[in-house]
Amino acid sequence: MPELPEVEVTRLSFADRIAGAQIESVCIGKPLRWPLNCQPEDLQGLRVLGVRRRGKYLLLDLERGLLLLHLGMSGSLSYGLHLPAAGVHDHFELRTNQGSLRLNDPRRFGAVVYATAEQDAVAQKLLDKLGMEPLGEGFDLQLFQAGLARRQAPIKQVLLAGDLVVGVGNIYASEALFLAGIRPTTRASRLSRPRAARLHQAIRDVLARAVAKGGSTLRDFSNANGDMGHFQLEAMVYGRAGQACKVCESTVRLIRQGQRSTFFCPTCQKP
Repeated sequence: MPELPEVEVTRLSFADRIAGAQIESVCIGKPLRWPLNCQPEDLQGLRVLGVRRRGKYLLLDLERGLLLLHLGMSGSLSYGLHLPAAGVHDHFELRTNQGSLRLNDPRRFGAVVYATAEQDAVAQKLLDKLGMEPLGEGFDLQLFQAGLARRQAPIKQVLLAGDLVVGVGNIYASEALFLAGIRPTTRASRLSRPRAARLHQAIRDVLARAVAKGGSTLRDFSNANGDMGHFQLEAMVYGRAGQACKVCESTVRLIRQGQRSTFFCPTCQKP
């Protein structure tokens, strides 16, 4: 599943090129997770003002309203002046005078939804329960510490929930907890303020590094230019069960938490 770094990498790969473009037509394929919420022809003639990100949603600001795009479990975007003919898994295409933006989604868990404004009910249903943005100035340390203190669940589960801090997916939660030296099974409320502060910084560092590396390509992720990510090549624990820890040479362990794989070093990461 594309996580926050992959979504941000995707945004960066086409945002400058589509800004100012005028929509010429919209092509819809098989139904996605949610309906478009408008007629495709309603978008014709509108200009794309820019592309933002909120959590794992891309927000295409239009001169009237906005489009909220989610890549779901297996979606990816491509953008260009001369895209190849649409395939069986291409389910949405925004054609503009500066190029076409196409969503390919084999499992169709992604979505493109139109809202008249970010404040209206359609957008708020998708966005209003998202936690703090970890790469923005709004990722407040005191709010993060206070949020952890109220949660009794294991810290990795709290990070994945997304209502305290958004976008820390499975790969990046494992890596951030390793960097902070925290066992993923530790109850969130047990973390001292100094340990929570280390985790706060580790989340920032891991996600920023992932964006710089183009995200992670475990199966088929690529950005809107078709480029794959390389963060997974330098992971410290994720996907390394049974191998030696790169720091202490203890054996990296694998456990299951909430049906998700969790990787950690039993020596470097303390309960």
